[in-house]
Amino acid sequence: MGAKRDVATFLQRVRSFLLGREHTLALRFEEGLADRTQPPPEIPGGPAHLLADNFYYKRDPRREVQPPVDVVKQKLLADKESTKMEKLPTPGRVYYWD
Repeated sequence: MGAKRDVATFLQRVRSFLLGREHTLALRFEEGLADRTQPPPEIPGGPAHLLADNFYYKRDPRREVQPPVDVVKQKLLADKESTKMEKLPTPGRVYYWD
């Protein structure tokens, strides 16, 4: 294993004095990394772990989204059925400029 790439020892001490702490190298060296022979993780199964034919596209919540409901059309259809005319809903207070 080779030596770590860093500045000279004198410059390391000057840098530590000026920083007020020990400098952490941004480079990664083999002795600072985890071993590559890690055991496989033991992750518990989720709600669909043991089900057969459970495809992701059937559980995708984005597919359950529907287009917005048009309240005015529903109100007009309801008015036609009841034959009673009421004022259509407005989105809020109306300010008349004139």
